[in-house]
Amino acid sequence: MRKLIISLKSSTEVLNDFKDAFKKVRDKKIKSQHFELSFDNRKDFNKFIRNLDILSIIINFNPASIYELAKILDKDLSNLLKILKFYEVYGVLTLKKKVNGERSKSVPKVNFQKIEFDLVA
Repeated sequence: MRKLIISLKSSTEVLNDFKDAFKKVRDKKIKSQHFELSFDNRKDFNKFIRNLDILSIIINFNPASIYELAKILDKDLSNLLKILKFYEVYGVLTLKKKVNGERSKSVPKVNFQKIEFDLVA
C-alpha cells in the first residue's frame, strides 16, 4: 500500500529532513518506500486540506472522466480542473488521457491509498 505523509514545515526543516533521508538511502538503511509532501506555506497546505473530499471521491467512485467527477461533486468544471492540476503538480494524482474515437478525456487517478498528516508542533 502506498502511503503519503503530509506535513507543514519550514524550508529549513524540509532541507534537514532531505539530508537525513539522503544519508539513509546512501547507507541503505531505508526499509520501505517513503512518500512525504511537506508544505512550507500555510496557503498551499490549507488548499490541500480543503479539497481532500475530491481525492476521496476519486478513490471511492472511480470516475471515468473529469466531467463525471464534476457532476458527482456538483462543482464547476473549470474550478475543479484547477484543483486537480494543483494535486497533479504535487504528484498526488495523475490525469491519464484516454482517446475514444475522436474524443479524448482525462481520467483522474489518485496515486496513494492512504494519506496521513504529520502535524508536530
